[in-house]
Amino acid sequence: MIATKEQVILFLGMTYLGSIHDFTLLKNEFSIRKKWFKYLQIWIDLGYLGFNKNYETKNTQIPFKKPRKSKKNPNPSLTKEQKEHNRFVAKHRIKVENAIGGMKRYNILTQKFRNKSTVLRDKVIFIAAGLWNRTKGVQIM
Repeated sequence: MIATKEQVILFLGMTYLGSIHDFTLLKNEFSIRKKWFKYLQIWIDLGYLGFNKNYETKNTQIPFKKPRKSKKNPNPSLTKEQKEHNRFVAKHRIKVENAIGGMKRYNILTQKFRNKSTVLRDKVIFIAAGLWNRTKGVQIM
């Protein structure tokens, strides 16, 4: 899902059954060879580590990951600056999370979907996104 800071949903990828990593789905939808995000400021979560290596952007904001615990580093932690940066990113990313939650107001997205039709499965989430955008005042042309 791609949304603006105004919580308008711009893009929804197709739905997939099973466990497929979000970053893999992004690479399937948006070819690395094209410059999809060249002029955009992107706010992403830690599920998209490596985004900077694969895509060119105007600016990418991604939170810092806490280091792993090891013998050399028994008490891993982020620096004060890294924590502040993570809060800064979270304050902007929460808008997208609110848009996801707004779509889930339509109860069909929160229940187990028992229909086997992939076309209907995709239509349901597209309709929910359209209804959410409509509540945000987006006019469909």
